[in-house]
Amino acid sequence: MDAPARPWPPPLGTYAEERELFRLLQNMLKELLIHKPNDPIEFMIDHLKQHNDDAPRVCVLGPPASGKTTVARWLCKHLGAIRISRETLLSKGISALVKEAKAYKERNQEIPNELWANLIQKRLSNVDCIKQGWILEGFPENQEQAWMLQSSGIIPRHVVVLYASDTVLIERNSGKRLDPITEEVYHTTFDWPTDPLVQQRLVKPEDLSEQDMSKKLLEYHRNFPEVFQIYQKVLKLINADQPSMDVLSQVLTCVRARHRSAAPFTPRVLFCGPPGSGKSLQAALIAQKYSLVNICCGQLLKEAVAGKTKLGELVKPYLDSGSPVPDNLVLKILTERLSALDCMTSGWVLSGFPRDRGQGEQLQNSQIIPNRVFFFHLPHESIMERLSQRRVDPITGERYHSIFRPAPTPEIQARLRQNPRDEEENIKQRVETYDRNAKDLEDFYEDAFYVNADQDPHVVFEFIESCLIKPIPFKKVKGLE
Repeated sequence: MDAPARPWPPPLGTYAEERELFRLLQNMLKELLIHKPNDPIEFMIDHLKQHNDDAPRVCVLGPPASGKTTVARWLCKHLGAIRISRETLLSKGISALVKEAKAYKERNQEIPNELWANLIQKRLSNVDCIKQGWILEGFPENQEQAWMLQSSGIIPRHVVVLYASDTVLIERNSGKRLDPITEEVYHTTFDWPTDPLVQQRLVKPEDLSEQDMSKKLLEYHRNFPEVFQIYQKVLKLINADQPSMDVLSQVLTCVRARHRSAAPFTPRVLFCGPPGSGKSLQAALIAQKYSLVNICCGQLLKEAVAGKTKLGELVKPYLDSGSPVPDNLVLKILTERLSALDCMTSGWVLSGFPRDRGQGEQLQNSQIIPNRVFFFHLPHESIMERLSQRRVDPITGERYHSIFRPAPTPEIQARLRQNPRDEEENIKQRVETYDRNAKDLEDFYEDAFYVNADQDPHVVFEFIESCLIKPIPFKKVKGLE
């Protein structure tokens, strides 16, 4: 989608992000191109009525004995999705397709790929799969099967591929045991049940011999690279040779992750934190790398005064006396600046406002809604160390720090002065004021990220950057649940 010729006004961009309109349109366009309906409008109406675009669509693949069944069952329990496997397709269906597939099986013939694809397509078209989503276990196994699924409009959002060494897989295969009542799979070495009753009824499944297992593994290794090429953009490799809960945790994290959207995105970043936590430094680094407009509220007020604007004239007496500037004046200056063309087209990073929940609510009411909020956390001892040791050269204006950046010569050291704001008593008052309002402000920005600011600035920057490039956090809008 081409960028609009003119920037969208902030309320429109916020509305589109909150309702995920770009993702909705992207999904609709994809469905139209896949199904090519004769009446696109009617198709879209039916799709919106019937489909759940947030429902999981996952393929769990891997060699024999890698744990596909265990992972698929576990995902279904946690996501409320429908498990689809070769066994469930043949055991629960009575259609002509199922009868045809069973006939092949009774004759000990291999079921054709096209028939499997038709069975899967028919099952996934049922209402439960559409509404709840699906976990497709062990299919596709080769390139032809993957192409058939795609031509049928079956395109998974996530493909999880389990892997382990052949030695481990052969050992696992020989130790598998099945509970005939619950159909749960256990293992004599890795996953033996604690319940004696369950232990007694376990049976050895009709699984592959070691020789047959080796042949299956060779076939899997031959076919997997082609499947990988087809699904590489949505594929996640997970080592199955580790504790089962670690595997399951990684799989769940993967399928819950949302792919980055190609929708137009204008960063609106807000940094909150106590004095000395490094907000200004990180704002400068982020603004420089991503070409954002760096706006420090305190500096903005000083610029308004220096520019002798009408609002600046109103602000000047407060700054001269050291009194807090009224929120309504700050909001007017901020709104005017954030509505400027450079902010609307490039995005912005704001620090120094809001300082409490009331200011946050006023900011939101003014349609200034950040799409990334960061709270910097720093121990009081570190704050005192950072701020109380700061000094300024009154001649050059250069800033120094007694510990981290001492003056280079004794002459400079002798003339350094301390800003009254950096005296210990004043620092304590500022920190106490922040602490008093921080909890309510954090509750207001409930989707915020939290930054450990007591570490190397480059580490902090890398964390902030990783959060910036993540998809927009999904938050249901009132009235749309």
